[in-house]
Amino acid sequence: MTPISHHIPDDLLRAYATGNLPHAFSVVVAAHVSICDACRAQVEAEEMLGGALLDRCGTADLSVSARDRLMAALDSLPPPPAPVRASGIFPAPVMQALDGNPPKWRMLGGGIRQQILSADAEGSLRLLYIPPGRAVPEHGHRGLEMTLVLQGSFSDSAGRFGRGDVECAHDDVDHQPIADAGLPCICLAATDAPLRFHAMMPRLLQPLFRI
Repeated sequence: MTPISHHIPDDLLRAYATGNLPHAFSVVVAAHVSICDACRAQVEAEEMLGGALLDRCGTADLSVSARDRLMAALDSLPPPPAPVRASGIFPAPVMQALDGNPPKWRMLGGGIRQQILSADAEGSLRLLYIPPGRAVPEHGHRGLEMTLVLQGSFSDSAGRFGRGDVECAHDDVDHQPIADAGLPCICLAATDAPLRFHAMMPRLLQPLFRI
């Protein structure tokens, strides 16, 4: 595999390590960290720092009744689900989002496909399949778009992104990713706001495709 050259910014890794990242972006970070040694080491360092800070905090004694309620609540929790393993090009966090199943693609046009994995008020998470040589419609952003390449590669004004690379595009970025020759480009993408498409047809179809 070509070495990963586009990593996740430090502030997003820190937010992930402290549990302060919305679900859609957390899945992208978890998937990237599972295949990127450098970012995984940084997350582990952030977690160790957080643990050290907690160790320095004072402690408070629980009353007997509070302790009993806590233990009863822990006893009533369901057992954790069995861990989901990586499969093919999909890291374990992606397979978990897929409930262990292969993607169920929905056509968007021009051979481009997607599967929405989750969507809530904080953001949406989707898989994208882009045939070689095919371009995503030119667009800008109303927030953050984080895209992790799982197979193949794409290129835009920011450079070339291959497997494991992450592009973080904010509201000051306009671009038109194009899948490179070779394998179809499969990406995991998270957004926290609808995209700003430049052309009329993508704007008309945007509510239907929930992009």
